[in-house]
Amino acid sequence: MESIKTAARRRTARAGWTMTREDWMTSITRRGLLAGAGAMLAAPVLTPAWAQSGYPGGRVVTIVVPFAAGGTTDLLGRIVADRLSARLNGKFIVENRVGAGGNTGAAGVARSDPDGYTLTLGTVSSHAINPAVYSKMPYDHIKDFAPISQLASVPNILMVNLDLPAKTVPELIELLKKNPGKYSFGSSGAGTSTHMAAELFKVSTGTDMVHVPYRSSGQVTQDLLSGQIQITFDNITIAWPHVEAGKIRALATATPKRLAVAPDLPALSEFIPGYDASSWHGFFAPSKVPPEIVAK
Repeated sequence: MESIKTAARRRTARAGWTMTREDWMTSITRRGLLAGAGAMLAAPVLTPAWAQSGYPGGRVVTIVVPFAAGGTTDLLGRIVADRLSARLNGKFIVENRVGAGGNTGAAGVARSDPDGYTLTLGTVSSHAINPAVYSKMPYDHIKDFAPISQLASVPNILMVNLDLPAKTVPELIELLKKNPGKYSFGSSGAGTSTHMAAELFKVSTGTDMVHVPYRSSGQVTQDLLSGQIQITFDNITIAWPHVEAGKIRALATATPKRLAVAPDLPALSEFIPGYDASSWHGFFAPSKVPPEIVAK
């Protein structure tokens, strides 16, 4: 039977990026959102593919974020909306449609009018992981969407509450093995990349933790700070300020190699060969949007 990890990677490849709708690429560029979302959004890749004459023509364009406010996807969506509003002299707004690990928001966009006025920020959760873990999906992650652009590949990091008596990955593994089911980890929702990162860690190390799902990574961070949960994986964009402030302890990155922004922080692959739980974000429209709107 195909594992969740393998299935998600296969679906990630299928939901890749290309210049046409029919022939999507099978590789995802691994770029960390290391210098901040604003710097990333200055990249040429975000020049609107659908910037044809007259668009948006005074109409409001809704960017659906399928997760709650306060997380990386929400942050990215709001920056995109601001940039596109300025570039196209229009009004792009963010609407958070939360539920089912991103499925609710994505399904709404898939069913919307394909006129370019309803778009979405898809993630590795909504377009790769969920099709691997949900037995019935409310949309087809390949057929129901037209990819516009990849926005970012965001590193996840493993963090713990300061009161947890584990200062390294080996110490955390030893602590969890001695206390199966005692400690809890938070995620931004069942089936999200942060949830799967922790599940992959559990399977790879033979440890057991209790999963506590939240509606956003911002809520996860708050409960990690207060000690309501002890462990989490989260996007570096949300977590790193708290790490730098000494309020949360970072143990490792969930990437194959160390990050340039944190060279002293080990990669989990140094302890678990082959471990990789990076997250990506992409810009999508409904699949039947006219080609002239999607293509440059």
